[in-house]
Amino acid sequence: MPGFILHVGASMICPHGGQVSVISSNTRVTVNGQQIVTATDNFMIAGCIFNISGAPHPCIITKWIVSSTRVFINGQPTILNNSVGLCQSADQSVQGPPNIIASQLRVRGT
Repeated sequence: MPGFILHVGASMICPHGGQVSVISSNTRVTVNGQQIVTATDNFMIAGCIFNISGAPHPCIITKWIVSSTRVFINGQPTILNNSVGLCQSADQSVQGPPNIIASQLRVRGT
């Protein structure tokens, strides 16, 4: 299903409100002057307030399980605004999907 391609300036949060930031390995392909992100880039989460029985258990990374099927950068699939990902804690337990709040609205991919 088509969706807008995400770039490093896209706004994303974890299910508990932590801010997702991207460290992209792509230095060549941009949209709106910002690097497009791929499934293998580092998606770090800061500010997650989730806890279990009073003990902090924050989300720290996002892993993508469904990404673009036709748009690739350096052999890696791009992330679309309708891609499916999972936020994980330090012990790699799944804590829910990331929420994409805002992205560019010019370039679509599938």
